[in-house]
Amino acid sequence: MPLILVYRRSYYHRYLDDDFKLFEPFDNEKFLRRISFSCGGMAEWLKAPVLKTDESRGSQGSNPCPSATFHPASVNLVCLVTQSCEQYTLEILHLDDYLIFVHKPAGLLVHPSWITPPGEVTLVGLLKTQFPEETIHTVHRLDRATSGVMVFARNKEVAQSLQQMFRDRLVCKTYLCVTRGWTEPRGVIDYALKPEYDKFADPLANPDKAPKEAVTHFRQLACVELPIAVGRYPVARYSLVEVKPLTGRKHQIRRHMKHIFHPLVGDTKHGEGRHNRLFREHFGCNRLLLMAIRLELAHPVTGQHLSITAHPGHEIDALFAELGWPEVVEREYGEKRQ
Repeated sequence: MPLILVYRRSYYHRYLDDDFKLFEPFDNEKFLRRISFSCGGMAEWLKAPVLKTDESRGSQGSNPCPSATFHPASVNLVCLVTQSCEQYTLEILHLDDYLIFVHKPAGLLVHPSWITPPGEVTLVGLLKTQFPEETIHTVHRLDRATSGVMVFARNKEVAQSLQQMFRDRLVCKTYLCVTRGWTEPRGVIDYALKPEYDKFADPLANPDKAPKEAVTHFRQLACVELPIAVGRYPVARYSLVEVKPLTGRKHQIRRHMKHIFHPLVGDTKHGEGRHNRLFREHFGCNRLLLMAIRLELAHPVTGQHLSITAHPGHEIDALFAELGWPEVVEREYGEKRQ
């Protein structure tokens, strides 16, 4: 297979190996690895031009091109502008010899991805900076737009134990979200979800996978009616909801709440643009209102019961105060962090 250098939007480049992994910072030796994808297919898939050597000229369709030797000196590489770690503060909620619980900010990736610019700050990168002599193991994930508590393991054996606990549903995950409309006081959403196909993140995946079991419990904590017209309605109604997913499907909470006609505020994919715009214009809120507020589990080594809470923070506190919910989080989950 040919080596392919891909440029997108002219301000950064990507380089991939046969596992489609992103290397950062730039490593010339790894960059010279070949990838298992056709020149034309990669270009069409990423909607970006592809640079090839003379030897790799050939089919521009889906058939692989002949292998080629790439000479990096012949390409004027784009200078990369990386993010600064200083914009993020890593808040550690619990630390012992085996586990690290942290509060992930909204907008921060958990780990590097080959579909994001090289040099972008990630939560794993921040942890590696703080614990440079250790290998930090990722156990579970949160979407980039979601904030809240996450647990990491400090050795491989503990990581495997935690992953099994998540698979066996022995970890209680609690989220807070703001939804459009007034939900029922409580309920259970038992609705199978078909795995979401992402042609950019996973182009080789089967787009027609069967739906998988997905169960979510929810409980309304508060509600509000705002004297702001939205569409044909003279007022806008919203609920503050506690959500506990029993399963862990991709975007499960967002898709389940949409399924019962109460999409999350700030959700640009499964939500409603008019309500997202209302929160931007009236409250200056530009984020998804979904927070992983608590993890409860038995310590995989000591057996001690752990209940780790990540309070939403000052920005969400201010928003909830404007909505008339100033004491709800403190009442339900304990004292606010200072």
